[in-house]
Amino acid sequence: MPSPNNTPVKIQVWTDFVCPFCLLGESIIEQAVEGLNVELEWMPFELRPYPTPTLKPEDEYLPRVWKASVYPMAERLGVPIKLPTVSPQPYTRKAFLGLQYAKQQGKGNEYTTAVMKAFFQQNKDIGDTQILKSILQDINLDPSGLDEFVNSPQSNAQHDADLQHTQQMGIQAVPSLLVGNQFFSGVPNVQMLREAIQRAQG
Repeated sequence: MPSPNNTPVKIQVWTDFVCPFCLLGESIIEQAVEGLNVELEWMPFELRPYPTPTLKPEDEYLPRVWKASVYPMAERLGVPIKLPTVSPQPYTRKAFLGLQYAKQQGKGNEYTTAVMKAFFQQNKDIGDTQILKSILQDINLDPSGLDEFVNSPQSNAQHDADLQHTQQMGIQAVPSLLVGNQFFSGVPNVQMLREAIQRAQG
């Protein structure tokens, strides 16, 4: 039910495209917001910003975490997901600049979902500009301005400001969500998230 003044409830979601729990969290958010008047805003959180080495799927860590936590949760939620073989895993700064590009054209939600699905369901290297361009094309955006956008000092300054805001908010894990004044860290519970949205509607 829309809030009395018809203003959507704003939900900020901090994510990193290489975090499998963010794709799983996205499916929970989708269920929780169904039929409610909300405005989702995806915010950047780089788990391993350059030059921090990114993870390799052939090392022991990723297969262990996926077997213990990711696959069981994915099965429970009915979300198809597979540990990508892209090695080492891509840095996500460029993909986040793509998100900014998509946001400016009102397609931040579609882009975020498409990038995570490209990585976790189609095994695509989302650090590759051509892959990002094809994702933009798939959501009916013109990819021709992406190169310039990714290299623009203004876009990069905006991304750095967003990351600074993330730090100031004390975000330490993804996914993290802010609904009204209620904060969720990690994959939220559908019912609790829905109740928080309804409370924020007043």
